[in-house]
Amino acid sequence: MDYDTISADAFGASLRGIGLNLLVRDVLAQVAFLETVFGMKARQATPDFAIISYGTQVFQLHVDGTYHANPLLGLLPETPPRGAGIEIRLYDTDPEQACDVAESASGIILQAPTDKPHGLREAYILCENGYAWVPSRALE
Repeated sequence: MDYDTISADAFGASLRGIGLNLLVRDVLAQVAFLETVFGMKARQATPDFAIISYGTQVFQLHVDGTYHANPLLGLLPETPPRGAGIEIRLYDTDPEQACDVAESASGIILQAPTDKPHGLREAYILCENGYAWVPSRALE
């Protein structure tokens, strides 16, 4: 599928399984963070929307205003953190490399890379919108 040219209705109709859509204050700033820290790729990035690819998976970013008729908009806090309680786990991202660039990309390192008893080395990085991103690698 060509995410650079697909229409909104064709993209929506193609989605299957579990989807992830993050509401953000500034789509293009969030795109810059995700590309810089995690090497993700943005498709059709505009001030209102972006398709983000991570490996073979995709998710969406929407600016708050696009949810004007959605019941979730009224639940958003005025200030971050927005995503308290959710971890967005990135199993194919080196936690050391992500932490090396996170602060320069306006990220906050909540936990430096740490070996965990569940077999992963992981870090916790908070983005400007308050979502917890968890780059992880299997322990060797």
